[in-house]
Amino acid sequence: MTKPVEPHAVAERELCGLVNGLAQQIADHVRQRAVPLGLTAAQATALREMTGPMTMRELAERMSCEPSNATFVIDKLEKQGLVERRAHPTDRRAKHLFLTATGGAARERLLELLSQDSPLSGLSPEQQRVLQGLLEQALTHP
Repeated sequence: MTKPVEPHAVAERELCGLVNGLAQQIADHVRQRAVPLGLTAAQATALREMTGPMTMRELAERMSCEPSNATFVIDKLEKQGLVERRAHPTDRRAKHLFLTATGGAARERLLELLSQDSPLSGLSPEQQRVLQGLLEQALTHP
């Protein structure tokens, strides 16, 4: 005899499916919007996350990947003239990543493309803030 599934377990499974589905839609959206700029999804993600000078470790954290993966992505962006490495002002072991003028323009164009038909565009700004708060709470819960 099988034990009946509790309603909470069913709701949690359904919620996980929705979160995974949204994550897949966002990943597909980034991939599609990166193509016209000649970027991979990982390169587009790196450009999107570069809101200012940062270390490779900081970028990797924002990209949710290992620093070695971020390094590979930055190597490609550097070859394209979109990013440059400079000496870190306080840590001689680290490099600071900066967008070049071309990289800044590419990032602005990318952000425009990402805002078009985004999987989150069906939510109002207030709903997006609520969703963000709920996701942050779920991610920081022990």
